[in-house]
Amino acid sequence: MNIKRAARRGSLAALAAVTAVAVITGCSSSEPHSAAGDGTGTIQIWSHQGQDAEVAAIKAAVKGFNSSQSKVKASLRLIPGDTYTQTITNTPADKLPDVMDIDGPTLASFAYNKRISPLSDYVSKATIDNATAGSIAEGTYDDKLYGLAQFDSAIGLYGNKKLLAAAGVHIPTSSDQAWTTSQFADVLKKVAAVSPSGKAIDLRESGLSGEWGIYAFSPLIYSAGGGILKDNKASGALNSAASVKALKTFASWKPYVASSPDGKAFPDGKVGLQWSGHWLYPDNSKALGKNLVALPLPNLGDGAKSDVGSWTWGIGAGTKNGKAAGAFLDYLLSDTSVNAMVKANGAPPATKSAFAEASLYKTGGALALWGKQLAKACAADKVTSDCAAIYRPVTPGYPTVTAKFGSALSAIYGGADPKTELTNAAKAIDSNFADNSNYK
Repeated sequence: MNIKRAARRGSLAALAAVTAVAVITGCSSSEPHSAAGDGTGTIQIWSHQGQDAEVAAIKAAVKGFNSSQSKVKASLRLIPGDTYTQTITNTPADKLPDVMDIDGPTLASFAYNKRISPLSDYVSKATIDNATAGSIAEGTYDDKLYGLAQFDSAIGLYGNKKLLAAAGVHIPTSSDQAWTTSQFADVLKKVAAVSPSGKAIDLRESGLSGEWGIYAFSPLIYSAGGGILKDNKASGALNSAASVKALKTFASWKPYVASSPDGKAFPDGKVGLQWSGHWLYPDNSKALGKNLVALPLPNLGDGAKSDVGSWTWGIGAGTKNGKAAGAFLDYLLSDTSVNAMVKANGAPPATKSAFAEASLYKTGGALALWGKQLAKACAADKVTSDCAAIYRPVTPGYPTVTAKFGSALSAIYGGADPKTELTNAAKAIDSNFADNSNYK
């Protein structure tokens, strides 16, 4: 994925915030119920329109499925990524497609509002058993499996080894060696001094108020020992002393951040560091070659943390052909389809069999360090110091969580008081939850 995908995370979150009320109150008086059908006929597939290589991979998967058998014909509709979640939200539940991809953090809200159907009755046991623990965790709401992913995500720092060497800084080779708060501040200062731009890092500051904000920078809060929700409440977690300290530290890095609207500051060699994920590996690798290195995010006291989770696949609640939909997902989650997709976007596979053979994330692979983080992934409500990667909160109230977090993060980065901003965000989140009976 290129920088457009990173930008899309922000766009989707902004749309989620605008349509949060619509999502929460989206149940119709006559809720749709899925039916198995006879496993034949035409099924509708909706997918967001990602980068060109991803689009080619999903088109090939649909074509391959249709060619592999004669009972079912899958018809694909691509929807622009920046309007995709809004399209699902605004479509009556009984008019949604048989199969659709869903941005992982929004899955709980669609399950809560009965817009998607549990998968276990339609997807084979073999497919479910082959899903990684992360895929299962991301796709589960209220103890029911609603989604399965082709791929997960990995995030950390990219480094330019040439510039890091010129700066004379130590390069971490594992999460255990991640730069501490004071070390990272020193690294930024030294790297800025040798970088052509006079800055040290690109962290896509234009996306802080959107999904990029919570995806990329909530790991700092967990790394400092804070949190976003505790016992389904933000107050006491999001505005805790640890969370406040984490975002105060984040804001202190601003003097070393390059403004890079096109996302080219790092691959063009203008800065020595980039805060990003797997989707930029193909472009960064092409630009820097052997000078590219994947690093952990900084450790703010409770271990280096990362974020995980990406797009997942579900079945529309109103499908009348669940068996056919399940057959398509079985094909889509096969090694052939998964490997084609991750080859296109550089992502870690979300199936056990494909991940075991993913050379990019295995020992010796360019992103092996990030692969090890995925092996220590935890749910947001079960974070320990041993967790190296954390999924965003699984809650129907996620659109509000991400919107309020992003607004606070952007304000803090702009100079606002962290305690005030996080307290206001926590109160707004708790108020939304209370207005919706805590989504019970």
